Amino acid sequence: MKKNNNKLGWLFTSPYLIFTTIFFLLPLLWSFWLALTDWNMISPEINFVGLQNFVEAMKSKAIQSAFIVTYKFLIVFVPMAMIISMVIALLVNSLPKFKGLYMVAFFLPYLSSGVVTSLIVKGFLSFNGSFSVFLRTRFGVDIDWLGNPTSAIIIVSLMIAWKMSGYYGLILASGLENINKEVYEAADIDGANPWTRFWKITFPMMYPAFFTVMVLAIGISFGIFTEVYQLTGGGPNFSTNTWQMEIYNQAFINLKSGYASAVSLLASVVTFASIGVIRKLLEKWGEKYGWS
Repeated sequence: MKKNNNKLGWLFTSPYLIFTTIFFLLPLLWSFWLALTDWNMISPEINFVGLQNFVEAMKSKAIQSAFIVTYKFLIVFVPMAMIISMVIALLVNSLPKFKGLYMVAFFLPYLSSGVVTSLIVKGFLSFNGSFSVFLRTRFGVDIDWLGNPTSAIIIVSLMIAWKMSGYYGLILASGLENINKEVYEAADIDGANPWTRFWKITFPMMYPAFFTVMVLAIGISFGIFTEVYQLTGGGPNFSTNTWQMEIYNQAFINLKSGYASAVSLLASVVTFASIGVIRKLLEKWGEKYGWS
């Protein structure tokens, strides 16, 4: 019976294992090998260059710039997404009924195509777009929204936050639902105001949901590509040129697939290390409120 159960378990997990092997494990091993070569994706010849690509990548100013830009998005996007998703969760949780319906409405942007959304935003903010024309004709204000390094990062971050906040808000709303209402009743008896209730009760007791959303948002920050590719192409002056954009440019524009593989592996190490450090800090913060 035990052997039969084991066989049945392997049978049910086999689709996932096959998918992971074909689309994750094999490409990962191939990228390790590719990073040690100078293949340009066209020539039949593949020359082994050892660690040369890694050394070149670590010395490259373009890679260093992509590293800094990625952290800029992290600093701008994560707080923005956390605030918006928290507001959504609190608003939905305060509704007397139809909470599920409103939550679905906020969740819908998450299902939208990043390419389509980017094209709409780009057209809306373009020089001849309706918003820019309105500002010029009514207020005499002419702003190059995607041509300014600061506003470009903010716009890309805001657009991604708009798309992801419904999903994050759903997780936070579930955290709110799990808070015992008797705790709030006790706080009301003690005369706690809404601000105190939020920071002393709601926020600490939402730690598991908050932790999950933070890790997800940080992961998104290190994988931004579609919105940057469609809106700015990495500009202006490489101010939005993320890791993913640099990997794409090196692999498919410069045809340096070996170098691009080395950059992607370095980006993976930085991503996992950054998430690991932030996760440890969040865990320390959780231990302060009794979560372990």
